[in-house]
Amino acid sequence: MGSSKGARAKLRAHFLGNIGVILTSDELRAVSGGISEWARRVRELRNEEGFRILTHHDRSDLRPGEYLLENPKPVPAFERAISKETRAYVLDRNGFTCQQCGAVAGEQHPYDATRKTRLQIGHVIDKSQGGSDEPGNLRALCSVCNEGAANLTLDRPSLHKLLVQVRRATAQDQLEVLKWLRTKFPPA
Repeated sequence: MGSSKGARAKLRAHFLGNIGVILTSDELRAVSGGISEWARRVRELRNEEGFRILTHHDRSDLRPGEYLLENPKPVPAFERAISKETRAYVLDRNGFTCQQCGAVAGEQHPYDATRKTRLQIGHVIDKSQGGSDEPGNLRALCSVCNEGAANLTLDRPSLHKLLVQVRRATAQDQLEVLKWLRTKFPPA
């Protein structure tokens, strides 16, 4: 446990020492001391400590495996509130299998042969969107599928359905979507 906290502290210090600089996954792995769980530590910085670490999911100019901390000030983060008992229940209920890709805990991962499957608990409806920590809103996800899954629900809408939803939204919400799209796809 101490090494994971040490790795997180090293990663935090590296991000804070490189505000506005694009960092690569290889660099972050090395900074963490080469631990295999470096990506989980980055997610903890984002989810538990509130650091707004951007990836290609947030900005179109970032490639997969690139990370960027633009602002050193963390935003309020949600506390981890899932008990060990609830975690055990959800893993058992889901047969110790990723509910997205079907990978089984402890076996070689089907999409990343370099590591064994590690399961995490993910929210069906993210806490930031009003989801709860109740077992009915939780599912087992492997670390590969859970990476970058924050604030996404399992089913992605088709383009047509998405456009219908945006058109039905209030003008203020449409402006918020536009603002977000402008940050993800800044003018060249």
